[in-house]
Amino acid sequence: MWLNVAVGLLIPLLGTTLGASCVFFMKNDLSERLSRALAGFAGGIMVSASFFSLLLPALDQTKEHGKLAFIPVGVGFFAGMLFLLLLDKLVPHVHLDRSEEGPKVGLKKTTKLFLAVTLHNLPEGMVVGIVFAGWIYGKSDITLAGAMVLAVGIALQNFPEGAVVSMPMRAEGMPKGKTFIFGMLSGVIEPVGALMTAFAASLFLPIMPYLLAFAAGAMFYVVVEELVPEMAKGDHSNFGTVCFAVGFVLMMALDIAFG
Repeated sequence: MWLNVAVGLLIPLLGTTLGASCVFFMKNDLSERLSRALAGFAGGIMVSASFFSLLLPALDQTKEHGKLAFIPVGVGFFAGMLFLLLLDKLVPHVHLDRSEEGPKVGLKKTTKLFLAVTLHNLPEGMVVGIVFAGWIYGKSDITLAGAMVLAVGIALQNFPEGAVVSMPMRAEGMPKGKTFIFGMLSGVIEPVGALMTAFAASLFLPIMPYLLAFAAGAMFYVVVEELVPEMAKGDHSNFGTVCFAVGFVLMMALDIAFG
């Protein structure tokens, strides 16, 4: 069991690491079509996971409240959304689109990019930790497959974030190896946050519905604020929308098949 947990917690870091590795084989930023595909696919997976792996189990645990079962879930969902909103107000906000300043980004800007991406990875790690805690302690209908696929969805979102950190540093003349390390380090906080949250969740099992809904709210915020604009940017195209649908159906199928 713990090996599965370790693998699941490290999957998002793998996404960041692969994104940072772009400095070794790409001269420019991610192509617009690839960015749309990754954003749409990850968004579909995260929305599907939020519903089937988080909100439905949370509602199932509060069914003893009858018609008021939505209250704990709604409170947790809004708390997750507000937490990410507050975080965006407190730290530099970085979208995944290309900088208007071009590839030449100053050192001060690259430092802000590194800090922003690193801090934004913390709540995503918490989401993974909450989901795996729900599976470990058996207090919800969360499956291992659902938790794993959710981690993969977050890893897909982390891929361009790793590139956002490493490639501007490379444009400033920093060695490829060093920029790769900085890009990878921006994602290290994610498994650390996930591990701490997974262990802490055992202390809050009575409020697990709130935690599951909190995770869903945080993921919805990421999808609406980051992934939807990314998959719809540029000239009109339905490519990102199709990838979103593929991700949603894939996650739904895995959750039902292995649930």
